[in-house]
Amino acid sequence: MTQTAVALSTDARAAIAEALNQSVAETAVTTMLAQNFHWNVKGMAFGPLHDLFQKMYEDHFVAQDDLAERIRALDEHAEGTLSGMLARSKVKEHDGHASDKEMIKMMQDAQETLAATLAGAGQVAAEAGDTLTEDLCIARGQEHEKFAWFLRAHLA
Repeated sequence: MTQTAVALSTDARAAIAEALNQSVAETAVTTMLAQNFHWNVKGMAFGPLHDLFQKMYEDHFVAQDDLAERIRALDEHAEGTLSGMLARSKVKEHDGHASDKEMIKMMQDAQETLAATLAGAGQVAAEAGDTLTEDLCIARGQEHEKFAWFLRAHLA
């Protein structure tokens, strides 16, 4: 049965919020990774990669807010500390000292991790009947899979 946020059980809201907080954490770390690579990329593909990394971090910044606001709509706490996000995230930060191809591969891996995390969060929401959260997770996962495809195309 489809339910709105207020109709979900306390346990369902908590489980969905936990999955969404994982998504926020990985989105935040990936946002900074993309911005770091945007600043530090060099080489023959500088222009297109500089632009692509910017497109990613701008997209991800908005996504963090959308995901965190959904957590709040569920009346749960949105993780808001960088240390908490870094500790939780499966995506790891990087110092930006890498070749353009290494940056592309790291960012591709981050995008694929995010897509998988969001698919899992969507499944948690679906099992609870929270189609609104499920829809948000599906839409975000599709964006990350698209970015992963763009990055794979650079390495082909």
